[in-house]
Amino acid sequence: MPPAKPYGMTTPCSNCPFRSDVTPYIRSARVREIERSLVRSEFPCHKTTKHDEDGERFRTKGEVHCAGALILMQKEGTSSQMTRIAERLGMYNPEKLDMEAPVYESFDEMFEAARTEERKNATKARKRQEAPKL
Repeated sequence: MPPAKPYGMTTPCSNCPFRSDVTPYIRSARVREIERSLVRSEFPCHKTTKHDEDGERFRTKGEVHCAGALILMQKEGTSSQMTRIAERLGMYNPEKLDMEAPVYESFDEMFEAARTEERKNATKARKRQEAPKL
C-alpha cells in the first residue's frame, strides 16, 4: 500500500506507465498530454485514484503522486509547480527518489516506446484481418 503522504512514494509501482521494463499500455498521445499537464499539475499513482460510475476521477484523501512521474521529471531536470511548492513546505524530497528504478530517461523515450507498441499492435490487427478465414 502506498504511503499516505501526497509525495511519499519513492519508487514506481510494478505496472507504472513510466517504467521502461513494462510493455507500454498508454498511447503516445497520452504521453504528451501527461508531459504537458505535469508543468502545472500532478499525476497521481493509478493505484490510489478513485473514479465515479462515469469513469471520471475524483480526488481522495489517500491519493499520492506517481513516483515514476517524479523520477522521470527528475531525470529530465524539470519539476512541476506543485512539486516545487511541496518541496518548499517539506512535503517532498527529490533526494529520496529511487533513481535506479527502471524508468524512462525522458518523455521522448517514453513517447517512442508507446509509438512502437502502437505500430506493433496495428500490424498484428492488420494481419488478423488479412488472415484467411477457415
